[in-house]
Amino acid sequence: MHKTAEEVKQHHIDVMGEDLGSLYNALWNELAWLYSKWGEYVELFGTKPSRIDLINSAAGHFFRIVQDSLWEDSLLHIARLTDPPCTAGKKNLTINRLPDLLTDESLKNHIVPLIDKTLEKADFCRDWRNRHIAHKDLQLALKTGAEPLKPASRAQVEEVLASISDVLNALSNQYMKSTVMFEGMGGANGALSLLYVLDDGLRTEEERQVRHKAGDYRPSDYQARDV
Repeated sequence: MHKTAEEVKQHHIDVMGEDLGSLYNALWNELAWLYSKWGEYVELFGTKPSRIDLINSAAGHFFRIVQDSLWEDSLLHIARLTDPPCTAGKKNLTINRLPDLLTDESLKNHIVPLIDKTLEKADFCRDWRNRHIAHKDLQLALKTGAEPLKPASRAQVEEVLASISDVLNALSNQYMKSTVMFEGMGGANGALSLLYVLDDGLRTEEERQVRHKAGDYRPSDYQARDV
């Protein structure tokens, strides 16, 4: 049976308690949204070369902006989820808040190494966030002897996502005897739908150009469209 977001949150609170359940639910939603955005990035830019050719043919400049924006947003999102519990006196929504809410020492001893492993894997995201995305390191921007940004790749992002999933699923398994497959989360009408529309449009344009070369011109070819 489908549950509303509020019903899911209440279930988490019922099985984990108010503080831990609320935090887990918020982290679960953040990770699900991050996986959804990352899935769209991979669908467009990390699946096969023919898709890169397609989007470059359709609107290469625009999709370069989309690519950079989704990439940087994903790194920024990971950095937030792995931040310290507090920054400048303000509390953060982060997996680092979980250990202090665990009263089961055995569970805490299992969770803490998983968090430590995640922080290590996410270190490159914080470097990009601190020196390139949220702030712009002057020496790095001017290319005047700054230490290069830490290497970053799709494979590294996917390792971090899997590591955060392991943290949350350790809690889910303990309290609900189940785990969540975050991979593949996303809705309909996403990047793949867009790719099909782009492909149809480019095929139509090719057919139009073939007709023009054969001297077949139609009024609809020159009508201004309000899009």
